Amino acid sequence: MKSLLLSASFLMASLALNAQVYLDSKAPIEERIKDALSRMTLHEKVKILHAQSKFTSAGVPRLGIRQLNMDDGPHGVREELVWDEWKAAGWTNDFCVAFPSLTCLAATWNRDLSRLYGTSISEEFAYRGKDVMLGPGVNIARTPLNGRAFEYMGEDPLLAGEMVVPYIQAVQQNGVACCLKHFVLNDQETDRFSVNVNISERAMREIYLAPFQRAVEKAHVYSIMGSYNLWKNVHCSQNDELLNGILKKEWGWDGCLVSDWDAVTDSWQAATGGLDIEMGTTRNGNIRGEKFTFDDYHLGNDFEKFVQEGKVPMSVVDEKVSRVLRLIFRTAMNPNKIIGNQCSEAHYDACRQIGEEGIVLLQNNKRGKAPLLPIDFSKYKNILVVGENATRSLTMGGGSSELKTLRDISPLEALQTVVAAANSHLSPVTCQLSPVNCHLSYAQGYASGRALYDKKDAVDAAESKRLKDEALSKAADADLIIYIGGMNKNHKQDCENGDREGYDLSFGQNELISQLADINPNIVVVTFGGNPYATPWLSKVPALVHCWYLGSEAGTALVNVLSGKVCPSGKLPITFAKQYEDYPYVKYGKEAYPGVDRQVYYKEDVFVGYRGFEKDKKKPLFPFGFGLSYTTFSYDDVTAVKDAAGNITVSVTVTNTGSCAGKDVVQVYVSAPSNKEIQKPLKELKAFAKTNLLQPRQQQTLQMTIAPQDLASWNEATHQWQTDNGEYTIHVGNNSQNIVKRLKVK
Repeated sequence: MKSLLLSASFLMASLALNAQVYLDSKAPIEERIKDALSRMTLHEKVKILHAQSKFTSAGVPRLGIRQLNMDDGPHGVREELVWDEWKAAGWTNDFCVAFPSLTCLAATWNRDLSRLYGTSISEEFAYRGKDVMLGPGVNIARTPLNGRAFEYMGEDPLLAGEMVVPYIQAVQQNGVACCLKHFVLNDQETDRFSVNVNISERAMREIYLAPFQRAVEKAHVYSIMGSYNLWKNVHCSQNDELLNGILKKEWGWDGCLVSDWDAVTDSWQAATGGLDIEMGTTRNGNIRGEKFTFDDYHLGNDFEKFVQEGKVPMSVVDEKVSRVLRLIFRTAMNPNKIIGNQCSEAHYDACRQIGEEGIVLLQNNKRGKAPLLPIDFSKYKNILVVGENATRSLTMGGGSSELKTLRDISPLEALQTVVAAANSHLSPVTCQLSPVNCHLSYAQGYASGRALYDKKDAVDAAESKRLKDEALSKAADADLIIYIGGMNKNHKQDCENGDREGYDLSFGQNELISQLADINPNIVVVTFGGNPYATPWLSKVPALVHCWYLGSEAGTALVNVLSGKVCPSGKLPITFAKQYEDYPYVKYGKEAYPGVDRQVYYKEDVFVGYRGFEKDKKKPLFPFGFGLSYTTFSYDDVTAVKDAAGNITVSVTVTNTGSCAGKDVVQVYVSAPSNKEIQKPLKELKAFAKTNLLQPRQQQTLQMTIAPQDLASWNEATHQWQTDNGEYTIHVGNNSQNIVKRLKVK
């Protein structure tokens, strides 16, 4: 009897030990997945394939497998919402640091800052108990009207891909998953739920898939979000050819495909099309309101029934579940996941650094003997600040990127501080209470009047005229005007679910800027926004600075650049056209954008952005890669050497030849050999590097490597990548139009 009891105890202990394989954090993840699968019922497997709230998907409580907690990024952790409504929960401990927009990060051209961004933001996500950050985004800036372009990284796939890789690596090193979005072709907000994108196979591969592929192969991104739009008349979040064919089989990706919220439309396509987790579905046939449950999602009851009826094999279920479990074990049940921290001074410092390096100086003409910037605030007696964006919060609004911040430093606040410091007998508090004594005054000048998703302009003509007249009246007494305007994050500006209505700045800003410049030519124009815009007043304005969205430290970062404390080093990740009609797709009419009958055609093909401007011989207002500095640089000892493996190494010695410390970005473009079968762009960005902070007369040698696959084009006849033999031209410069050295390599 005693021996039987011992045997039973041993058996029970063995079973208990075996039951812990999937919980053993030291066991290989694939063994944990296999063990967990063997213990889950069909219903438990189905449950983890769809949401259980607005931002969570289920685990398996019976087995101790944790749920996934998701939240919007990529610029900060979104505030908490109630369980299943788009309504704030009203917590008091869910504040965050708002980091600069991804266009701003791309404008730094600095991989080290991208890594710092990823490290900092993932610490906030981890502290808030989040496992999956819904971002970053690498959709291509095809049109300057895209309401969501500020969330992405510009018009060039190599720049976007290279800048997103260290971001993802840093986030995931901390045990938080990136959910890279939006896969793929979500390049407009107009008709985003229903538009079908018609595109050549080559453009799809070379331009639109390319940054995603780089993130998969170099950063091993843990999860990807499918987009709303259709490709080949199938929604991308349930598209078998895209998800199973390209992403999972061809690229060998082992991550988890998450739908965009309410992007799933068909149960059978969801079951067979490569989707792993369905989120945000609000309709399913005729089910509405309270009768709708999470089990009524397409990957819920319908999917379970497909399996029970033998229409879907268990292998399909297990493949999906394996990917979800892999994501859980990499994040929610990762023993190395950090605790993190929230709203730390280190995060504000990172925010400021990224903002400073992303600000782009577009124009800085002389007023007298010297350029207007940087500003010596002590020499001006009466400074007038004009513009709504000097005081408006630009961390709120925008849709899913809206943030609840603990503190935001506005441009006006930062200017008040620096002007007070320039008048040493006054304190910042005195400056705020009595701006006249500090020689600083403010006029709003215009008002946008719109709230998020409100399509009505709430500002009447009389109020608009009053604001404008007040600004013009004050301008007559100013000896320096700092205009701070641009776009905001409201509907039909830079905002989800709506595109801009035109290329001009809205709310009468063009007329206001022009009239201010007529009154006082000492004017600095500062713009915020995620897109380029028309500048009919540019010849009247000596200085123009573009800031994207700078986050919580917006005012500090801006004023540090305006004052010269920081030398600007940002470079455009997009092309600014002189007029809207110059963008490559516009000549093809409405079929090319926004589409006709829910069909849009990318007729410009691979000639997006600067590629199209060069093909069409259109001179841009400010070219891709452009950005001025307060100092100057020379490029010497430029070489390009090809090794036996086909790698081309470009070496450049950069010297700061000016009078202040600064950074520069060396950009390498390549022209391919002529090819009768495939029309190539005149040149394409293939490498870049940013210098350290160089003191006057200091040098740094940069080396950049171009791999053979980076020179390949997609051959639509063979459906493969093709690298042409022959002579390549290497163009080295500091923007796409300013090439200082050309070299030939065979």
